[in-house]
Amino acid sequence: MQEEPAPEESVPGAPAPAGPVLAVLTTVDSPEAARELARDAVETRLAACAQVSGPVTSLYRWKDAVRTDQEWQVLLKTTEAAYPALEARLIARHPYDTPEVIATPVVRGSADYLAWVAAEVAEMAAG
Repeated sequence: MQEEPAPEESVPGAPAPAGPVLAVLTTVDSPEAARELARDAVETRLAACAQVSGPVTSLYRWKDAVRTDQEWQVLLKTTEAAYPALEARLIARHPYDTPEVIATPVVRGSADYLAWVAAEVAEMAAG
């Protein structure tokens, strides 16, 4: 039985780590707004890709009332280096006064996929 290398060890023939990748989530009130944010982030190379899902049911407290609304989620993949610019662009174009924009580190993933995300976003800086 062959042992798998520890996560910090390199695998022969595998691409070098591409740097930290983040999954960034935001929600909006319509599928059109979700697609617009997703397309803008990908076209500007602040995100390599985005998925729009919904509707989802959101429950939250806003201005001293508990609300329930339908929303659409936008999940974007970017790099840690590009996150500040992506966050600023999402907030500037977002229809909400206080938009949800949260980032979660991708702690494991396909090396080829993570390298692709980093390369697509890095094109923004080189572009």
